[in-house]
Amino acid sequence: MITKEVNEWIKKVQLGMFLSREDALFEFSNFVKYLTKEEILFIQKKIKNFIKDKN
Repeated sequence: MITKEVNEWIKKVQLGMFLSREDALFEFSNFVKYLTKEEILFIQKKIKNFIKDKN
């Protein structure tokens, strides 16, 4: 289940609130072990769509 923390992380990525990709990935690594494969794919799709829309 996508938690409040994961949704907040996605929003931070979309708003560009991380100083670097490494910072975003570090925070992601803190909770990724608790996610299912389907949830990870959902997050990946959501971020990919955002990147496509942004460009």
